[in-house]
Amino acid sequence: MDKVVDFLKSAEVYYLATVDGDQPRVRPFGTVNVFEGKLYIQTGKVKDVSKQLHANPKAEICAFMDGKWIRVSGELVEDDRREARESMLNAYPNLRGMYSEDDGNTEVFYFKDAVAVISSFTSAPETISF
Repeated sequence: MDKVVDFLKSAEVYYLATVDGDQPRVRPFGTVNVFEGKLYIQTGKVKDVSKQLHANPKAEICAFMDGKWIRVSGELVEDDRREARESMLNAYPNLRGMYSEDDGNTEVFYFKDAVAVISSFTSAPETISF
């Protein structure tokens, strides 16, 4: 999983795909954190992406960097523990202007049964499961 996290952090921006009914929805994200050995992302409960993930937790993220791209697919599971929210906000202190551990809005999800594929046009894909 370290290779996945390093790729996503180096890329700085990844795109999260969810579904809204039968319509795919994709938006840029930047938060990725490892907490208790799991890969986490962060959002706000008031956002549509939160509602979409609660309705259907299957999601995929994709990032591109230096001629390679990564796709991570799996289920995103909410972790409602304060410690998980605090870990994310400590990793991204710039978010503290908009979020806090106890605001009732900050929400973190971790990937369950994730599969990452790192690809390029010049080499065979590498698959990492976690």
